[in-house]
Amino acid sequence: MRFDEFNLDREVLRGIEAMNFVEMTPVQQETIPVILEGRDLIGCAQTGTGKTAAYTLPLLDRLHREGNPDNAVKSLIVVPTRELAQQIDTQFQGFSYFLPISTTVVYGGGDGIGWSQQKQGMLMGSDIVVATPGRLLAHLTNSGIDLSHVEYFVLDEADRMLDMGFYDDIMKIISYLPVDRQTIMFSATLPLKIRQMAKQIMRNPAEVNIAVSKPNEAITQGAYVCYENQKMELIRELFAKPTGAKTIIFASSKQKVKELNYSLKRMKLRVAAMHSDLEQEQREEVMLNFKNGKIDILVATDIVARGIDIEDIGMVINFDVPHDPEDYIHRIGRTARASAEGSAITFVNEKEQGKFHRIERFIDREIEKLPLPERLGAGLKYAPRDDEGRRRGGHRSNRRRGPKREGRDPREMPEHQTTQPRADKDSSVEAAVNRATESRVAEGEAPEGTAGAEHRRRRPHRSRHFHGDKKQNRTQEAQETKPAAPKE
Repeated sequence: MRFDEFNLDREVLRGIEAMNFVEMTPVQQETIPVILEGRDLIGCAQTGTGKTAAYTLPLLDRLHREGNPDNAVKSLIVVPTRELAQQIDTQFQGFSYFLPISTTVVYGGGDGIGWSQQKQGMLMGSDIVVATPGRLLAHLTNSGIDLSHVEYFVLDEADRMLDMGFYDDIMKIISYLPVDRQTIMFSATLPLKIRQMAKQIMRNPAEVNIAVSKPNEAITQGAYVCYENQKMELIRELFAKPTGAKTIIFASSKQKVKELNYSLKRMKLRVAAMHSDLEQEQREEVMLNFKNGKIDILVATDIVARGIDIEDIGMVINFDVPHDPEDYIHRIGRTARASAEGSAITFVNEKEQGKFHRIERFIDREIEKLPLPERLGAGLKYAPRDDEGRRRGGHRSNRRRGPKREGRDPREMPEHQTTQPRADKDSSVEAAVNRATESRVAEGEAPEGTAGAEHRRRRPHRSRHFHGDKKQNRTQEAQETKPAAPKE
């Protein structure tokens, strides 16, 4: 279904065309009519399904038709992380290029000038405010921000916010909103706590479920079952030759991220690290360089597993098995976006086999176990423990802490661990990457706004990229950044 089949405002359709959007995704097709009707909505969809545009476009349509004669904050979008706030604001900028719509993005970090600018933007009455919970509450407490005219309230990544401990903050923010509003909630899953909150804050919501808790079918998944000390050698092997695709490597700790970043830089690869030790300005620079192709490989903690929308990522590597199956879904969901294909590879050591098996059960499929490159020696048997603590198939636990010694009978190895020539492995990796590269869809670039126009209601979209006072608001900064990497 095409966007122009909806009765969207002509200027909204111009913005859609400028962003190179033509065909709607399933979540957009199901949710846009509901939002245009003014109904409350619970949307359950994975990242990469187009959910941001699913609420961005109908909100812009209604805001443009209604206007903002009171110069008040009319729409509030609350998100868990500053990275996601920036991403959503970028989409609003592109889609609203031909509209007299203003936005203010509010998140922690930065300097005192940023705090003042955020305050000013909201007091002037931005049509749209995109904010993280901690920083918004700080403004509500100290800046005299008025949210009594908000007509549209959006909670994006609701499950993530609750996991990060923002429930009380969200309910406090809602206490500042009028009862008569449209509430829209998007979540990757719908656990009991999400449904309970929905009952408290929503009125007879419609519910749309799209591909709940399932990886994108366009992602080719594989795993190397190996010893921990073989993981770094695997990384070197995989990147011994250019892959031709943007890659994200996820690791469970900042220390591992830093080590991987150092090793790949020594291989003369264009790589950068992303973790919670970086200042906000550094994070923004890294993400911009990655998006623009100045960096080929991003090594990151789970801080970027959700909410980052970069369409041409060809491969995701899990250096460690994520603790939660949902985290696995979100990690590998960075690839195969916007109708493209991609590959996801996970390294599984002996202690991680149980977690990986839970992921397989969660997604209801067995992930292919790839043979290790010959020079790395033999890997482990894949024999994860079941719920009773026994290993599948009756295999004894392999307690070895390193690669197999020479002289062991290769007949003891299961089929999936039989070594293969390096050329064969290189070919398989290259084939997976090539499939992702060949089917990649070019990312549309939004035109830049007109500079120098003064009148608020007569000029193209304006966006206020404000951060806040780091010195005065260190508490809020901690609230908004630290939970994003709970496993570090």
